[in-house]
Amino acid sequence: MTMKIGIIGAGNMGTGMGKFWAKNGHQLMFSYSRSLEKLKATAASVSADTLTGTPAEAVQFADVVVLSVAWAAVEDALQQAGSLDSKILFSCVNALLPDMSGLAVGTTTSAAEEIAKLAPGARLVESMPLFAEVLHSPSTQFNGQTPTVFYCGDDAEAKTIVAGLLQETECEAIDAGPLRNARYVEPAGMLLVQLAYAQQMGQVAIKLLQR
Repeated sequence: MTMKIGIIGAGNMGTGMGKFWAKNGHQLMFSYSRSLEKLKATAASVSADTLTGTPAEAVQFADVVVLSVAWAAVEDALQQAGSLDSKILFSCVNALLPDMSGLAVGTTTSAAEEIAKLAPGARLVESMPLFAEVLHSPSTQFNGQTPTVFYCGDDAEAKTIVAGLLQETECEAIDAGPLRNARYVEPAGMLLVQLAYAQQMGQVAIKLLQR
């Protein structure tokens, strides 16, 4: 099923996922950039049919709204978005400190739970997708293995839809339970940041093994 996807945030994560979604026939609208020219260039880099607009226009346009901004920009971005009542909101925001040395919130709450307070009517699902560098690389596979991405939320239908979008980015999407489990998903994402950048391990991902 093709959908309209409004993306708030025009960085590498949004474009990385957006390229997969555009390839699969979804309609995209990018929003939230300091420069309209940069926003249009970003959209054009994803596909010739990708639209641009304001955050509020992206919300009105979308079946699914993707929040892909820095933690410090969340409140401003959501204010510009306006009402998200009954909208599926897919957040891939982690509460990273600006220098990536740690998390601004964690274990007793989460970025997802704080975002839910700012957008109380939204059907919120959170995931920490594959790193943007992986999404923009020639393949998302790691030595022939498909990496695992976790998602969580309290709305079953919204989770199913977001899981489908995640799978289109060529990962294994695993349901990690209710939204409060973002308290554990986000620190796992922070660990990968530390391994990739502080430990200079390059492109990394998680693989869940079951038996």
